[in-house]
Amino acid sequence: MRSPKDTLSRSRSLRLFSCAVIGAGLALSGCSVFKPSKIQHGSLIEADDYNKLKIGETSRSDVMDALGSPTGRATFDDNTWIYVSMTHVLAPLSFPQVRKQDVVVLTFDQNGILRNLRSLHKDDARYVTMAAGRTPTPGTKINIMQQILGNVGRYNPLSQMTSTYGGSTGPMNSMNGGPGHGGSGNSLP
Repeated sequence: MRSPKDTLSRSRSLRLFSCAVIGAGLALSGCSVFKPSKIQHGSLIEADDYNKLKIGETSRSDVMDALGSPTGRATFDDNTWIYVSMTHVLAPLSFPQVRKQDVVVLTFDQNGILRNLRSLHKDDARYVTMAAGRTPTPGTKINIMQQILGNVGRYNPLSQMTSTYGGSTGPMNSMNGGPGHGGSGNSLP
């Protein structure tokens, strides 16, 4: 017969073993959370699909049948179609990174026949940055005291109760006739 001390010790070791198994399972399942995941964007078309296109023979409708609708078109030229494919990699605690980017530019003539096919890759990209400095805006420059004193009395929680259109009547309870004020337009009082 086992002593109560042996039974207690065996029970503790069984609990410890169970906790270790559960902890190892949770730790291994958490590894998939930290694995970087790939996300595809744009036209998921293989190079073989582009190789089917023949310059001087393929029409717009043939391209639509083979590749589908383009990702975009040139802004001022409806004869230039752009297909973009991009693979992002999302890693925990970091910004998404572009691993692969392919851009295919198709140019058609006025009759709708393919005249040019250019393939661009991630290395062909031009990176742009924000311009330094400020953007000037018209208006007056006010100091901190004018900002503080200019907002005194503008908020009135009861003003929302008097409006029949669901919005307030504007700053200082004036009816400015803008959007949300019955659609009367932007007129001065």
